[in-house]
Formats: sequence, C-alpha cells, structure tokens
Amino acid sequence: MVIQTKVKVKEWGNSLGLIIPSDIVNKENIVANEEITITISKKDSLEDFFGKAKIKKSAQELKDESRKGWE
Repeated sequence: MVIQTKVKVKEWGNSLGLIIPSDIVNKENIVANEEITITISKKDSLEDFFGKAKIKKSAQELKDESRKGWE
C-alpha cells in the first residue's frame, strides 16, 4: 500500500528527522524501532530552477540574438 502525506523536515541533533502523523501510525500499526521504507519527493520551486540558470547577457542582448535569422 502506498500512502502519501506532506511532512516538514526538522533538525534533530546533527541530523534531520521526519514526524509521521499519528493517523498514519495508527492506520499502519507502526511501532517504535520498526523498520519501514519511505519514498522522498522534494517539491521543486521556480526559484531553484531559475537560480541554476546563470545568464550573463542583458535582456537587450538576448532579444537581439533571438531576432537574428528572422530578418
């Protein structure tokens, strides 16, 4: 069975920890020290995407380049 829920990552000493909501713990009968498997999917943000694209040209230079070949 696959269960999806959103959780926040919290600092836990020198590590990071996730808190599993109690309704899921109860539904799946999860107990302390039990080994479970989780799948992690990080939400991408536009800020992350545009922060990775380093553009060193001005908007005018980009516009001029895009017009080449259209004249």
